[in-house]
Amino acid sequence: MRETRTGQKVDANLETTDDRLSWGDTVFLNLEREGMPLNVASVCVFDGAIPFKACVQFVESKLPLIPRYLKRVVPPPLNIGLPSWEFDPNFDILRHVRQVTLKHGSDAELKALSGKTFGTVMDREHPLWDLTLVHGLNGDRTGLIFRLHHCLADGIAGVGIMNVLMDASPVVPRLPRRKLRVPAPPTPGVLTSLTNHVVDTYSDFVKRILDGYVNVANVAERLVASAKDETTDEFGGLLPEIGASTQRLRFNVMYRGPQKFGWTEILLDEIKAITSASGTHVNDVILALVTATIRRYLEGHGDSVKGRLFRMMVPVNLRGNESAGGLGNCISLVPVTIPLDIRDPAKLLAAVHKRTQFLKRAHAAELVSLTGGVLGLIPSTAQALSGHVISRLPFTPFNMVCTNVPGPQYPLYLLGRKMQHCYPYVPIGGEMSLNCAILTYNGTAYFGFSGEVHAVPDLGRLEALLQLSFAELRKAAGIKPRPAIKKETKKKKKEAKLAARAKVVSAPPEPALERPSAPVTVRAAAAESPSIPLRPAAVALPAITPASAIHGKEVFTHAIV
Repeated sequence: MRETRTGQKVDANLETTDDRLSWGDTVFLNLEREGMPLNVASVCVFDGAIPFKACVQFVESKLPLIPRYLKRVVPPPLNIGLPSWEFDPNFDILRHVRQVTLKHGSDAELKALSGKTFGTVMDREHPLWDLTLVHGLNGDRTGLIFRLHHCLADGIAGVGIMNVLMDASPVVPRLPRRKLRVPAPPTPGVLTSLTNHVVDTYSDFVKRILDGYVNVANVAERLVASAKDETTDEFGGLLPEIGASTQRLRFNVMYRGPQKFGWTEILLDEIKAITSASGTHVNDVILALVTATIRRYLEGHGDSVKGRLFRMMVPVNLRGNESAGGLGNCISLVPVTIPLDIRDPAKLLAAVHKRTQFLKRAHAAELVSLTGGVLGLIPSTAQALSGHVISRLPFTPFNMVCTNVPGPQYPLYLLGRKMQHCYPYVPIGGEMSLNCAILTYNGTAYFGFSGEVHAVPDLGRLEALLQLSFAELRKAAGIKPRPAIKKETKKKKKEAKLAARAKVVSAPPEPALERPSAPVTVRAAAAESPSIPLRPAAVALPAITPASAIHGKEVFTHAIV
């Protein structure tokens, strides 16, 4: 029993069983190198000030709900087998929750700080996550930069974790009196540890082979069934695009660092209005907007787009409903290839919709997942040795990663402060030096552009170009923009408050009304099965539980539609 810097005694009703990384999680560890971190992250903006000490205490009180945040990655002896998650014997909350005060308080300064933070590799001797509380934002706001390693969670799991760390109620929660205790990690002998890793690795290898046989049979059955619905003309028309090699664009250069980060946002209702008018999906609109933005960016630099193809790597969720909130990675990748020279926004959206629907019927995500499963049969020792080499190869399988993650459509709060905005980040590396992440939260689609400073020195232009592309698509769909909401000046707000106060003084007293009860936050009873805080008419997200590999699920059904 020991004390943390915040005065809490280390407790934990946490599991002490040893758990290992999956082969998919291990890939992200092996591909990472100094200067090229592989983290998923976000930049959140809250209204009002958030005290640092209270934030530290609050985050520490939430850690029993997600015990893996107390664990570090421990490599196997002689790199034989998969790494394991073990409790950090030197866990210190202040190593993971930090604070920074901006000098000028502008959004540009917050973007610069975020890009610098995202470009640094986390210390593997400790749990692979951190929070940076950013004070001094103009407009009485507080920023929060949240990072976690990709081996710890993918985008879907990251959203689930966000819901655990925050509340759906503005009522400031009372910190629990229960003390936190971190179990000591096991200390088996070298021979015992090596034997356990070999046995576990062999068992995992056999399991993957058996799962592979089952998945091959399932995918083959679905392909035969879907082939009856496909027309030869459609397949023949799209086959040249699918089979073509990826054409390098100006930002497909070897990553050197450092990084930049930019963002913009669009109302989700306006996107949905376009989907209703065009018979498409939200994901189609987003991919069309990113494609049009890249076309404008290339042409702005004098590059010709005639006959050029733009290939996006679109991660899709393979989790079932029962494990939608699980930690780890459970995704597949779908290559969506779009001609860059389609200028008409309506035709571009139709082209994107046609290709995504074709890839869905062709079970592309399942085929890619099956291929990944085969690559997972490569011994982990060979993966560890080859990871750094692969990340430096001049190879461009895709032009860009474009990931769309659905978030909660109701506001979240941290210590009573409402999260106004949440801008997502997806890592860059190899020859993909420009990527885009989208997160939908509380009625808004937030776009985050991550880029390498040499490959995309003018990253900020993408923000304006995306807004221009959206205005063009909205007009083509016949959707009128929402009227702008006029912001009250400080003077007008003060005058309104004084007027209201005077009115209250002069008005006759009214009978006292019974005060409505405060919203109730549903708390977790068990450490490993937390419930997500609820509010009226909100849908609870799944609990955070250890993820298990899921293969052969339907794809695109988990995207926002």
